Amino acid sequence: MSKIYIGTSGYYYKDWKGNFYPDKLKNNEFLNYYSNYFNTVELNFTFYSFPKSYIFRNLLTKVLQYNDFIFSVKAHSCFTHERIYSVNDLKNFLFSIEPLKTKNKLGCILFQFPYSFYFNLKNLDYLKKLLEDFFGLNKAVEFRHISWLNLNVIKTLRYYKVGFCNVDEPRLKGLLPPTDIVTDDFSYIRFHGRNSENWWNSKKSFQRYDYMYSQKELEEWLPLTTKILSKSSQTFIYFNNHYKAKAAKSALMFINLLKNNNNIPSQN
Repeated sequence: MSKIYIGTSGYYYKDWKGNFYPDKLKNNEFLNYYSNYFNTVELNFTFYSFPKSYIFRNLLTKVLQYNDFIFSVKAHSCFTHERIYSVNDLKNFLFSIEPLKTKNKLGCILFQFPYSFYFNLKNLDYLKKLLEDFFGLNKAVEFRHISWLNLNVIKTLRYYKVGFCNVDEPRLKGLLPPTDIVTDDFSYIRFHGRNSENWWNSKKSFQRYDYMYSQKELEEWLPLTTKILSKSSQTFIYFNNHYKAKAAKSALMFINLLKNNNNIPSQN
């Protein structure tokens, strides 16, 4: 049975107060409260700025009561969006996450590429170099453009022992459909919501992820998840539909569905 980690993409959202966090909960108590319900979180602030190692040391103190709680970390945008990074950028990022690695709390590094990153040989060569630079760490790659859904890419990820990120997102032309691809001994799934109307034309960034899954929509993923679990020793599942704690609510619903389907042990 695959060890399953289920959580959300980020946890520090003030609009989660009254929707998931109690109204009077202090901001610095968010993660401690969160860890009562989930055994992992995908940190996404690392995409926007290079973190300091002390931040991760501080985060570790918030989850001491749960030995199996782990963190996944989204790679900085210089690696995936600008795609121009220096040796110092690489060293600084790796040094910052060292506290997680040292304490065996680092689940995976997620490289989420933008829709504008199409498959071609030049971009594939860039991806290979990036994966080589992060050698020795659990890595997963999320593609937004469907051109990456091909056998050449799958073979490349398997060769470099890198996870393919399966996604649930709007059924729009050019985006990836639901898949059950596993390219290493661990697997990765991200749920973004299905807000088709605001996916391309959102006036504010949160609108893209303003979506609450129905039980029926999550049930669609049970067959795929079962296949993924059968091919993995670890499975990371994160919900990114974060507006007003819809990610937390959707994740809890999915945990219950998997439990009822006999596919997941009790969390924490």
